[in-house]
Order: sequence, then C-alpha cells, then structure tokens
Amino acid sequence: MINKQNLWFITLFSLILILGIYYVSMPKDALTVFSGNVEDSSTTIEVSESDVIVALKVEEEEKILAQMEDAQKVLLDETTSVNEKNEAYETLQLLNSKKGKVMEIEQMLKDKYNLDSCVKIEDNKINVILSCENQGTEYANTIIKSIQDLYQTQMYITIKFQS
Repeated sequence: MINKQNLWFITLFSLILILGIYYVSMPKDALTVFSGNVEDSSTTIEVSESDVIVALKVEEEEKILAQMEDAQKVLLDETTSVNEKNEAYETLQLLNSKKGKVMEIEQMLKDKYNLDSCVKIEDNKINVILSCENQGTEYANTIIKSIQDLYQTQMYITIKFQS
C-alpha cells in the first residue's frame, strides 16, 4: 500500500525526470538563450510613446483595482461594523465614478484631438499625459478648457506632453 510520503516522492521524482529529459532533448541554440550567453548585441528595444502611455494607464488601473478590492473585502467581511461598510461602499462608488470620468476624458481627448492620453484624477487635481510633441501653451490651454467644461467645479488640470 502506498502512503502519502511515497506518493509525494514518486510525483516529485517523476517531475524531475521529465524536466531532465526535456532539458537534454532541447536544441543547442535554445539553451544559449536561456543561459544568457547570447553575443548578438544588435538587438535593441524601442519604446514608443504609446507604450509609455499604456504602461502608465496599466499602473493607474492596477492601483484603482487594488483599492476596489480592499473596499470589497471590507464589505464582505462579517466582522466589520456598519459604519466601516458604509465607508467602503462610498469608497467603491467614488472609485467607480472616478474611473468613469477618466474614461470620459480619455475618450474626449481621443475623439476631439486624436491624442492618446493617460489621465489621473486625485481629489480636484487632474493630471493628463499626452502622447505628442509639445504643441505649446495655447494648445495645452484649449485642452484644459475642454476638460474643465466636463466639470461644474474648478479643477486644477496639468498637461504634460510625452515625446
């Protein structure tokens, strides 16, 4: 009869055996890529403007999702008080509205100015990073006015051109 210890030993031994056979049967040029001995220095990585914008968007999205998960954990926890659950619910509503406004601003910039952008909203501050050459202060002012038209209260809007 096989007990748990013998079963684990057979499983791990089989895994090691399969990986060993896989390693031995790999082609030689694939092994040089894994070992880091590639001597071809002609490969360069180009980062475009849109890649930077996408990276910033993903970073901001992950931050918002983490905050939403924390609020959801508080809502689902049975040991938290009603006040804490209310605060978590209000936080979720705020994050959802903030996320909607970010998407609205990005879509407006895409439609009206044909620009890729990353928008970050914190309280009454809006930071916008645009993927284009610096167009000057007049161009930035028209974009700021377009964003401000979406709000009824005064917002502090900054524009940064990513080139």
